[in-house]
Parts: sequence; C-alpha cells; structure tokens
Amino acid sequence: TPAGPQAQITCDAALEEFRANTLAPSEDLLAWKALNLRGLKVALTPATATRVDVRETVLTDFFARVIVMPDGRINLQDLAKPKAAVVPVLTAGQAAVPVLPVTKVETSANAGPAAIINFGPMSLVNGKVLFSDRFVKPNYSADLSEMTGKLSAFSSQAVAGAAPAMADLELRGKAEGTASLEITGKLNPLAKPLALDIKGKVRDLELPPLSPYAVKYSGYGITRGKLDVDVAYLVQPDGRLTASNKVVLNQLSFGDKVAGSTASLPVKLAVALLADRNGVIDLDLPISGSLNDPQFSIGPIIIKVILNVIVKAITAPFSLLANAMGGGAEDMAMVNFAAGSAALAPDARASLDKVAKALTDRPSLRLTVTGTSSLEAERDGYQRERLAERVQAEKRRQTVKDDGSATAPVTVTPTEYPALLTEVYKRADMPKPRNLVGLLKTQSVAEMENLLLADIKVSDDAIRELAVRRGVAVKDYLASTGLPTDRLFLGAAKAVPPEAKWRPRAELNLAMP
Repeated sequence: TPAGPQAQITCDAALEEFRANTLAPSEDLLAWKALNLRGLKVALTPATATRVDVRETVLTDFFARVIVMPDGRINLQDLAKPKAAVVPVLTAGQAAVPVLPVTKVETSANAGPAAIINFGPMSLVNGKVLFSDRFVKPNYSADLSEMTGKLSAFSSQAVAGAAPAMADLELRGKAEGTASLEITGKLNPLAKPLALDIKGKVRDLELPPLSPYAVKYSGYGITRGKLDVDVAYLVQPDGRLTASNKVVLNQLSFGDKVAGSTASLPVKLAVALLADRNGVIDLDLPISGSLNDPQFSIGPIIIKVILNVIVKAITAPFSLLANAMGGGAEDMAMVNFAAGSAALAPDARASLDKVAKALTDRPSLRLTVTGTSSLEAERDGYQRERLAERVQAEKRRQTVKDDGSATAPVTVTPTEYPALLTEVYKRADMPKPRNLVGLLKTQSVAEMENLLLADIKVSDDAIRELAVRRGVAVKDYLASTGLPTDRLFLGAAKAVPPEAKWRPRAELNLAMP
C-alpha cells in the first residue's frame, strides 16, 4: 500500500537441518535438527505495531558454541554487525563536524511502534552446548549435553503499568557427561529491562578438568574432587541483582605448585581449614549489585569472592575456621588471661573447646601456641597474683596442719581473707613498721596489702616466665581434650611492650605440616 506493506500470514513453519558457523576461524556456532513453529500468525499493517503469535515451538537436537576469547570477550558479542561509526569531517579553519552515513540515521518518524510478540509453550529437546575458555592458559572446555526442558508462554506485552509476565522455565541435562544439571525458575526473554528469578543445581561435577582456572588464579592444579552447586539469581526490573551461591566441595585436593605460574595462593591451607573430617567444604557466597553499574560483572565478582575466602587462610585463618564451623565474631586465635595470671578462665576454656573440636575435624592442621606478656602493662597484676598465691598457700598450710589434704583445691572466702593476709604479713621477710619498743604495728588490710605488694619484685625474667606458663597452660588444656601432642607445638614466648587495647594473651597459629 502507499503507506507501506500489509500482510496477514497464518501457517505452520519449520527450519530443518540448520547449521551456521563463524567465518574466521571457521567452526560450528549454531545448529539444530528441527525448529518447528506451530500456529504462527503474523499481522503487518502500516503505522500499527506488527503482531507475531506462535502457538507452540519445538527445538530438537540443537547445538550452540560459546567461546570466551583470549581478550575476555564472548564470541556471541561479535555476531551482530556493528553500527557505522561517526566520521568527523574537517574543512579548512573549521572544527570537526560529526557526519553519520545517511543509511544509518533513524528518526522517530519512521521507527514505528514496537512489535507485539506472543509465544506459547516452548519445548527444548536434546540440546548440547560446548563451552570453551581461551582466556585462561591452558584453555578450558566443558560440555553441557542432553539439555531437555520447556518454557511456558510469554509475551512482550504487559498490563498497563506492570512489567511483562514471566514464564516458567524447566531445563535438565548433564555437565561433562556425568554431572546432573537442573535449571528452574521464571524469566521473559522479551522483557525490557531484563527480569528473572532463576535457580540452578549441579551435582557431582568432577573438578580436575577445572585445573586451568585453579592454575591461573592460585598457582596449583586440582588432582581430585567433586563439586555440588546451588545458585539462585533474582534480577529486579530496576536492575538490582541478588544472588546466592551455595558451593559444596568434596575431597578437593591440589597438586604441587605449577612451574612458571605467577599466582600463588595458600589453597592447601584453605582446604585444610574449610574441610570437615569427611573432606567436605560447604560455602555460602552471597552476591548483590546492580546490572546498571557498568563496572558490575558477575564472573569476576564470583572469582573475587572465592579468592577472598582463600586469602583469609593467611590473613585470618581462625576467622575462616570460625565461619566454617558456623561460629560468630569471637576471635579464636587469641586466649585471654587476667593480668599477671596464667590460669585459664571459664570463657577461655570454652573457646579452646571449639578450637579442639575444629582441629579434631581437620587432622591435617598443626597448632602452635605462643604465650605473651608485658612488664609495663602487667606489673600491678603480676604482684596481685603473687600475693593471692601466698594467701592461698597460707590456707593450704593451715589445712594440712589440721590434717587436711595438701592437694585439695583451695578457695579463700572474703571472711577468711583478713586473717590469712595477717599471717602472710607476719611471715614475710621484709621491713615492717614498728612502734617505739620495737613491736610490730597493727596494720589495716589495705596497709598490709600495699606493703606486701611493694615487696614483690617484678623482673623481665619473671614476666617472660609468665608468658611461657601461659603457652604451656593452653597447650596442656588442648592435649587434655584428646588432641595428639604431635600436632601441638609451643612457640617461643614473647615479652611485648604495651599496645593500644592490648590484653594479656596466648596466640594460636595454624599451619600445614
């Protein structure tokens, strides 16, 4: 017609034995045995939105080739011919004026309304996707096969003020010939902007074929292991992405450092920290962001999250261990003591019980205990602890004198303390205030404490010995829980200057044999 073509088409259509390849280098890109469109209707009228309706679609024995090129681009990104570039035209004495080829200019006058497309249910039968990553060296390839599933009806049209309705997706197949693959959820391929709610599962994926990635990012190849993955990706119409990635690694094992690799991460230590006694690593890797952010890319973010977990093996191994055990924010790497004391408090014992359980479940780990102390920060505490020990010794002496046990635990009550302190004061070999006739002056409890504390000398050797006793106390307690002593080591004690927020403690360090 003078206003443009007009057509009404009603038919069934099929495109069979289709094959397409890339030109340089030539390799299969897309193929299928049969694409059937049943109940196809096309309505084309000038100045009116073109309408396309398909009652049912079946795609059988299809193949797709997906390649990550050496420059990081995906081969599918280069299928469409790029638009002509703006060419600046210069004339003498003039600034550059951008000129577009006339054939590429589009105006709102001839653009017309967007087409209305409605698809009924789609069936996908026996598909195969061959994936290759040429960005990593050596290259990595993976096969997705026996891909069969369905997508329910969807449309580009939406109710006024609402986003287009999403279709139900079910897709199942195999990865690498043995692992099961399942994808379910909702999406609409025609929706703009993109919106989807997809869940995926992979079970029993063998890990050694993923060695190229392991070598690139860690410096070590994978010799053994299997992978289970549960992912969930929710994309809102405004571009907000919320994703969860639950990864379960079973019997993951790395080989020796690969010669020539520039990466070097403590993957073996990370595995030893994360794996339970059955060799299973269970990780939850949540991800969020906006697809509208040009710097946001899913792949690099997932890799970064995993690498951050591995780097924690060096920077915060006990934090990694606590997370693996479902623990909170407590610092399992430190065992705190009262100033001047080497006695384990109840909360310290509770923390060490968790450490012992973690080490029992991870037999490849070794633990070194290093006691610390500080003369400047603990002088007063050290003196008070020694005085408390003298008071306890006096009660024990009196208990034995009264035919009591010399090994029974000793507890000094507030009522007993003044009399016991007086006996300690009388027995102390130190100058004491006397009256005019040379008799000892009667002193209050506070006065006796001050005189006795002043007489207790605190030396560098005494403080260093305190640090040693702290390390021994921790090591002995862990050994008492049943941990083999050949996995427990005592580090060189450290006398340290006082630091901001420093607390008397013993430090725990994890390592591989």
